[in-house]
Amino acid sequence: MSHSAKVLSSIGARSLSTEAATIKELPGDEANDVVFESKYGLRTVMLNRPKKLNSLNGSMIRKIVPRLIEWEKSDMANIVVMKGAGEKALCAGGDVAALAQYNQEGGEGWKKSAEYFGLEYKLDHYIATYQKPYIAFMDGITMGGGVGLSIHAPFRIATEKTVFAMPETTIGFFPDVGASFFLPRMNGSVGTYLALTSDRLTGPNVFYSGVATHYLHSTSLPDLEARLAELRFRDDDALPQRLAIINDTLEESCTGLPYDQPMQLGGAVRQAIDRCFGKNNITDIMAALKDETGETEEWAQKTLATLQKRSPTAVHVTLRQMRVGGKWDIAETFDKEHQIASKFMQHHDFTEGVTALLVRKEKPKWQPESLDAIPASQNVSQPFFDFDKSQSLPLFTDRTYSEYPYHNLGVPTEKEIKAAVSSNSYTPQELTKTIVASRNGRQGISDIVKEIISRRTTVDAQGKVKWMSEDSSALSRL
Repeated sequence: MSHSAKVLSSIGARSLSTEAATIKELPGDEANDVVFESKYGLRTVMLNRPKKLNSLNGSMIRKIVPRLIEWEKSDMANIVVMKGAGEKALCAGGDVAALAQYNQEGGEGWKKSAEYFGLEYKLDHYIATYQKPYIAFMDGITMGGGVGLSIHAPFRIATEKTVFAMPETTIGFFPDVGASFFLPRMNGSVGTYLALTSDRLTGPNVFYSGVATHYLHSTSLPDLEARLAELRFRDDDALPQRLAIINDTLEESCTGLPYDQPMQLGGAVRQAIDRCFGKNNITDIMAALKDETGETEEWAQKTLATLQKRSPTAVHVTLRQMRVGGKWDIAETFDKEHQIASKFMQHHDFTEGVTALLVRKEKPKWQPESLDAIPASQNVSQPFFDFDKSQSLPLFTDRTYSEYPYHNLGVPTEKEIKAAVSSNSYTPQELTKTIVASRNGRQGISDIVKEIISRRTTVDAQGKVKWMSEDSSALSRL
């Protein structure tokens, strides 16, 4: 049995909590904000608020949870697809404007906001440990809450319209919905960079970065859905076998990657990200950005200007989150994120950020007002990480894991390539061929592997690949 199969088996179907079984719509919930479709073995969740870019709210979550529970139990449901209505978004995030309005009501208001986040995180955790194949169509804007509905899925489809970001520091919040788990596990310091800056990845770069597992043109999605509906599994096919069959089907549908869109986070910029965002405090990150020269100087200056616009408190909290979250398991992640989110609901910057940017349409007035206003000796993030066991979030199930059990379905990671270099003697060509073959020759994999090899390895006198240390890699092109 493969490692993935073992891990998947270890999170097997355990009983749902009593709360999960009683989630239902409330009298004030919107009608038809989620549409459910069924065709043969395919079950589809379509977020249906296209005028609001399918932003997620409690009404939608209360509809989705019972269906997912029903489908997980059903022998008739083979595959679940998550998608968004309209042509612009899977989901642009949570309905933060409503939460900011709650917070202005005082104590009872922020508790309503915290309850929303609790319900959202329970859904995200359930998706992350779901026992049926789950596919997210990241077609269009996929940010914040939309990332929570997609990033933990074994299959994540990017298209030419995909726009991915975790924009929370922009509004005085922190990257949540399980970002504490997935961002620190991205290659090098890419996750930290995306978290602190709210930078966007688009189209094929969502795939190149590993956020998506596959890239298709959006016009291929209807045909893919029809093909998925026709798939049949044997009763004794375990989840890993079912995922492998779906993976083959997705690869059959993959269209070519755009030739005119280079890798956004590759080469010199990628090395600079590791040099600068590998630091463990904001002061050192800012200093490293100021020290960048040559071809990355312009990128560094833009990045510095970006960081200065973000909520200073949120930036500090997020950096610490990126350093400690990599040690949390998936269940612990949502529990601790809920406590952090609850504290942000009581902090000035969230309500100010949302109302300033979305309502008043002006620059937020942060407290503290800037990164420079926070002394190096002041640990503004600490209160957000003082966790109280009595405030633990009761999840729908007790399933958990410490690493994604289906990582081999996505793009190769630096960790995987380093392990291959350490265990065998390869020429660059042999290494590329081996890793590409592990992904069945999927489009774009060769480009990803070659970029990692060029940036993280050297070739010895015998023509064999050697992995560079972190320090030598960071300094190699200074």
